[in-house]
Amino acid sequence: MTALLRAEGIRVRRGAVTVLDLPTLELEAGGVLALIGPNGSGKSTLLKTLACLMESAEGSLAFRGETLRPEAYRRRVTMVFQAPLLFDTTVRANLESGLKLHGVPGPERATRVAEMAARFGVDHLLDRSARNLSGGEAQRAALARAFVLRPEILFLDEPFSALDPPTREALLDDLAAVLRETRTTTIIATHDQMEALRLADRIAVLREGRVVQCGPALDVINRPVDAFVADFVGMETVLAGRVEGSGHGEFRVGTGGGAVVAAGEAPLDDEVRIGIRPENVVLTAPPGGPTSARNRFDGTVTRIVPKGPFFKVELDCGFFLAAYVTPVSLEELALAEGSRVVATFKATAVHLLRK
Repeated sequence: MTALLRAEGIRVRRGAVTVLDLPTLELEAGGVLALIGPNGSGKSTLLKTLACLMESAEGSLAFRGETLRPEAYRRRVTMVFQAPLLFDTTVRANLESGLKLHGVPGPERATRVAEMAARFGVDHLLDRSARNLSGGEAQRAALARAFVLRPEILFLDEPFSALDPPTREALLDDLAAVLRETRTTTIIATHDQMEALRLADRIAVLREGRVVQCGPALDVINRPVDAFVADFVGMETVLAGRVEGSGHGEFRVGTGGGAVVAAGEAPLDDEVRIGIRPENVVLTAPPGGPTSARNRFDGTVTRIVPKGPFFKVELDCGFFLAAYVTPVSLEELALAEGSRVVATFKATAVHLLRK
């Protein structure tokens, strides 16, 4: 199958510094690709390059298998920025503006505007001035304006980062639903891994202008290629150690706080790094009941941090270990700094990281 959009040899320089170096990247029709990475990693630069808004870029872009013609291509895609860019007129006029430029007849314009205004919850605001909208209302209007155009590719540049948490959560739910219904091909730049997981089926992790890992979202989250990706996608426990034993589909890694059993194979005596996601760690009160988990460590709670619907519990088990628990579990286990707990996790929860 021919990719909807294919980029080859993309390079962007600022002076003598290369800020983006992308050998190849493909976007399939109907897919949602999230670009994640720290500030300055090149997410927005890549997004603008793929949207054909970065004229200084080297390399080539192919759209539907043919060399991209920028002017025609820009009429088939649209972009939503972090700060909503709305005209100083009514919400209705904003949503109609692109349709008028595309020559869409009046009755069809009215139908499309009504549909998307309702989907994004701004139908009651259509006759209000855009300058009188709240931040969340303005971003909803900007998204509705983008979707009424039925773009072949939608580019989103951190559209939720300036919103308060409740507004952001509600808008994320609505956007995810519209993306599922319309199957709009989308690329979103974000620094939030949970946002990427909620919206995207593929994730690309950027570092210093280069894509260091790209693949199905759950593969990237659960099987990061190196410690940088592991840290960025929330695999907070990364341990260095030596392989002390291997066989029968498992290997054992000696760490400063004891041996960790992992599923898979690794050469004996290899110096390795392993990662464990916090949601795969189970906490119980001492002494702990029977468990099928191959790894069991006594630990002391050193810190508890709210993490959205969860709490992150940081432990000293002779090594650092992070776990996520629900508010109910936090209360039932009476967890506090200094609490003694038993942490367990399965061998399959341990990921061997590439050096």
